Formats: sequence, C-alpha cells, structure tokens
Amino acid sequence: MAAFLHAVAAFPTVLLTAALMVVLGFWLLVLVGVAETDSFDADVDTGALSLGGVPGAVSVSLLIILSWFFSLTGSVLLALTGWPVAVVHLLGAVLLFISLFGSWRLTRALVRPLAKLFPDEPGPSLHDFVGSTCTIRTGRVDVDFGQAEVAARDGSTAVVQVRQNDGSLLGLGSTGLLYAYDDTGEFFWVAPFDKALDPRG
Repeated sequence: MAAFLHAVAAFPTVLLTAALMVVLGFWLLVLVGVAETDSFDADVDTGALSLGGVPGAVSVSLLIILSWFFSLTGSVLLALTGWPVAVVHLLGAVLLFISLFGSWRLTRALVRPLAKLFPDEPGPSLHDFVGSTCTIRTGRVDVDFGQAEVAARDGSTAVVQVRQNDGSLLGLGSTGLLYAYDDTGEFFWVAPFDKALDPRG
C-alpha cells in the first residue's frame, strides 16, 4: 500500500493524478446535471489527435485515465527495482512519455467503436423543410386548415400541416413553398409557388 501511495504522489504520476481529479470532478458535475458531456466540444479539437467521433470530454477522459494507470503501474514497477533515485527520476520522464503515447494509441482504438454511439449529425428536424417546395394534399389551405406532402433530402416524403393567411388560392395538387415553421402551432406557413420561376429549373 505504501508503494502505491508513494507512486501516486511521485513524479510522473502526480501530474496525471491532478488531471485525473479534474476529470472525476467534471463527471461528478455531469452526474448532478450541472455540466453536459459536450461542454468542451467547441473549445477542444480532438479530431487533430485522431480522437474525434465522440464528445471531447469522453476522449480526453479516456486519455487521462489510461495515462494515469500506465504511469502508476510503471512507477510501482520502477520503485520495486531498487535502482538509485536519480535513475528512477530520469526514467520517470521516459515513463511519462510512454504512458501518454500508449494511452493515446489505446484511446484511438477505443474511440472508433464508441463513435457509433455518438452520431455526428443531429437527427432530422421539421425546420429542415423550410425553403422546400411541397404539393398540397387538401382541397383548400387557409389559416386553420391544410396539409401538404414534402420530400426530405434522403428522398423520403412526409405529410405536414400547412397554413396561409394571404388569401391566395392553394388547392389539391398545387405547388407551395414552405417559408416558415410555427413551433407553437406545429405547422408551416406556405405560399403559392410557380415551378416556372424556380431558378433550379
């Protein structure tokens, strides 16, 4: 036990022990709901270290935990060799480098399967349809009633609620432009759209 405590408090593990305390404190804040797992994603570019695909807090936490474990294990083994203190301290710097490099390689390997649990793109949103054209599927569209069919980017179609308040004639089969989404009423505002005016042909 004494060798363990000495290794934790000695160089190089003591540097990583401090980082480990920060990691544990962060995850405690996440547990109580004060912080989010993606809190540092805008500030930390884990992709530069080939650790992208998961929230930065996850990959950095793995890196620090593994580095601490490797450094601690190496420090305990060095202490058991009985070598002079000067040699152990010199090897401590080498151990720190090896621990960081080894944990980086292992973290890279662990992040790849974990990335499947954290999709890069947010799920589809109704707001994605704003700016799309639609085909009216009801006999009329006014401020209280109307439905239309709209195509998503992946080619699938959806029937959405539409409204208009300018008195334009929109009926079954006509083409409309979804120009805004009302979150409260959960419907799109639609305006008549002439396909001949579409700059995309």
